[in-house]
Order: sequence, then structure tokens, then C-alpha cells
Amino acid sequence: MPATSQTHVFLREIDENPQPGPFADAINAAEKAGTEYWGIWKILAFRENAASNLCELSHQVMFEEAPISQALRELIAAYTSSLNRCDFCMNAHAAVASHLYDSEEFVRSVLDDPDKSSLEEREKALLRFVRKLTLDSGAITEADIETLKSGGWDETSIYYAIYACALFNFYNRFVSGNGVKLVSDAAFRRLSERMARNGYTRHRPASA
Repeated sequence: MPATSQTHVFLREIDENPQPGPFADAINAAEKAGTEYWGIWKILAFRENAASNLCELSHQVMFEEAPISQALRELIAAYTSSLNRCDFCMNAHAAVASHLYDSEEFVRSVLDDPDKSSLEEREKALLRFVRKLTLDSGAITEADIETLKSGGWDETSIYYAIYACALFNFYNRFVSGNGVKLVSDAAFRRLSERMARNGYTRHRPASA
């Protein structure tokens, strides 16, 4: 299937007016090569300065060193997206998590039912918190935090879990509202490998 058939978004202005920058360059390179690319590049390229700031924030929250692993942060991203029925983000970040855990089967088992998966018990508790934060954020109380702390999570780890969950609640709405479409499983695997290795920003030099 041609790349462009899957990457149009709802707003024609976004399709037709990318601003010069790394995402426009990536789109042009993919279209020239006839390869699939993620439609989120379209909505990022439309406002390049905003994209730079958003991707830098995402890079710091999701990729840089933190007390919870990059793999677990990506699992939170995929799980949050599954709760919001954002298939693009769920599949993209499940693919990133699969690279980091080196197991697609494990990641899918978590998304199907965290409590029945082989996650550690304290990680299951963290995902239960993520579920509540996503589906009923107004019901979060200090008691929810104390439950996590009693299960072995320190406050900085909880902070990163909240940040990752909140960030992907934003991304899910940003992506779904703009009509970003799925790509093939092969494209998800190929593009997510780069994200697992290099992170979220194209405004920094990539790793070899």
C-alpha cells in the first residue's frame, strides 16, 4: 500500500502545509523512497516550533534516565493508549516496548490484562493506578499514592509514571482528533526500533 494512502489526516491544511524541519524532511525522504511513515509526522511538521518543544519534553520524560525504566515508561504509554482506544499510539508504543523488553508476546499480554500477565506485582499496581488516572482522574486521592509507596515505589518513580500517563493522554487525543491512521505491522516495527534506540526528538543527532 503506498505510504500516502495511510498518512492523510482529517485537516487538509495540515496535509498540504508542512513547515521546513526534521519532520518535513523525514516525510519527504519516506515519500521519495515509497516507504510507509507515521502520520503523526504530518501534525508535528505543521507547527515545527511547537513540535520541537513537544518532542523535547517527550524525550526527557520517556527516554532519558529515570528511576523507572524506559521499557516500563513505554509500557505505560501503550497501556494508556489502549485504555483510550487510540490504536495508533497503542501499536506504536507497544512496538517500542517490545523492542525494549525483547518480547512482543509479553507486551501484548500486559495490554490484554495486566493482572494476568507476568509483570511484577508492584508494576501491576502501577498500571492499576495508571488506569484510574486515565479513566477517572478526578477520583485520584493521596491514598492512591500511599498505596504505591507501600508497594515499593518512591515518589520520583510515581512522578514519572504520572508524567508518562498524562503525556499519552494528550498524545492520544492529539492523534485521534487529527485522524492519524495505522500503518502496517512491519512499519510499526521498523519505525519503533529507531524510537527505542534514539528517543523522541529528531532535533538532536541520532545514535549510530
